[in-house]
Amino acid sequence: MTTALQTLRAPARGLGLDDFLAAYRNVSRAFYDSTLTDAQLADWRQEQLTTVLHHVTERSPFYRCHLAGVDIDAVTPEDLSSLPFTTKDDLRREMYDVLSGRVGEASIYYETNGTTGAATPCPRGPRDIATSNAAVEESWRRLFRSRFGDRMPVVGLMGPSELYAFGDVFSAVTASLGACHVKIWPESPRVGFQKALRLIEELNVEVVVCAPALCLSLAKAALHHGYDLAQLPVKLFLVLGEICTPQFAANVATVWPQAVVRPALYGSQEALCIATGADDGLLHLSAPNYVTELIDPDTGAVLGDTGEGELVLTMLVDGIKPLIRYRTGDLVRITDAAADAPLPGPVVEVVGRVADRIALGRVRLHPGQLETAVLDGVRGCLGYQVVIDRTSGGEDEITVRMDLLPTSADPDAVADAVAGRLRALTGAHARAVIETELDPVTHTGSFVSWKAARVLDQRSAPDSAAVTARQVAHRYAITT
Repeated sequence: MTTALQTLRAPARGLGLDDFLAAYRNVSRAFYDSTLTDAQLADWRQEQLTTVLHHVTERSPFYRCHLAGVDIDAVTPEDLSSLPFTTKDDLRREMYDVLSGRVGEASIYYETNGTTGAATPCPRGPRDIATSNAAVEESWRRLFRSRFGDRMPVVGLMGPSELYAFGDVFSAVTASLGACHVKIWPESPRVGFQKALRLIEELNVEVVVCAPALCLSLAKAALHHGYDLAQLPVKLFLVLGEICTPQFAANVATVWPQAVVRPALYGSQEALCIATGADDGLLHLSAPNYVTELIDPDTGAVLGDTGEGELVLTMLVDGIKPLIRYRTGDLVRITDAAADAPLPGPVVEVVGRVADRIALGRVRLHPGQLETAVLDGVRGCLGYQVVIDRTSGGEDEITVRMDLLPTSADPDAVADAVAGRLRALTGAHARAVIETELDPVTHTGSFVSWKAARVLDQRSAPDSAAVTARQVAHRYAITT
């Protein structure tokens, strides 16, 4: 570790790419080997925080103004209170002025999908790519070793690639690990569900990387096209892009008899790979890459770096678009990892988007609470939708529409249990009904938002996310 410390304590500002990557590799290797001490990690975080703050104020027109008057060298990872937040509205308003350099200095240009606002530029340079991918690679190395031993599985990538990092990130990671991958996103007009299923069977695809909703859509499509889910080779779903509660993961395992669900990563186009998944089903923070804070989403008051609140990130890599005190809009719960955890770093549990909280009956629920109430103990569910309305007396009324496998035992008992849990949780009128075909919008999953896909709130006019989800729902037809 002496070499790593010497590299860490060398002047960080102005390090060329090769020197920076050498220093980062030392820190990352020690972090994942659990030989990096708290003091060494603190040194790295302080060095990189100061470096990034100088970097953005010198190279980003937005941050030059946004951080004007701040004594950068006095800012520490333990106290970022002298720095203003960066919001999604800032990114949409300032666009390319947020970048710390020209787009041409990046390696790849991406942007957000723009479903709930203007698409914002998210280019990535060599530092961004190397440091973000390193966490994913280590996570997958351990997951694959746990599941497949010394051999590498064939990996099916089911996500967008154009202007989006999904395909490039996971292509690079599988190549680095020596695993074969195939890009078979069913929503692509050149693939579709029928071809994707054929290739899964023919190529013996054992790992599928996708949004949680796609685990169920793929099962529904497989049944439609005559496949036996127990005979398909899928053994591991690595999911990302939306919340995935333990109850959802447990249900998927009852639909796919050979498969389990594990988190691939938690991140975004803007913030890169924030946390990566382990075989215990938990996400662990990529600690060398971020300073994290939790705030009250309604007041902005800082709550600390553990507990529950809206996640705020300060990025520690001086790449093309580092963000300072970035309000992610995500509600998370951060706790210390167990001593024997499969990955190092604090545990990050994503409980839903701040904007997706729902006032229902006597409570205000975040998405994870609602999904947990619906799916707790449920087996063989191919999809669900929560419909909210008002009774003639002005009280909230909940109807859960559920699609169950034909082999599911006692659907009436499942429906009664779901309704009972929701009544106890919310105090609202609740019922559940079993249907064979759900609203197609439930298949849109993370393309727009969890709430737009799973909740139909008829108490008010649909918001922009709900409208967008409706407009694209036809692309997700499982019969293609």
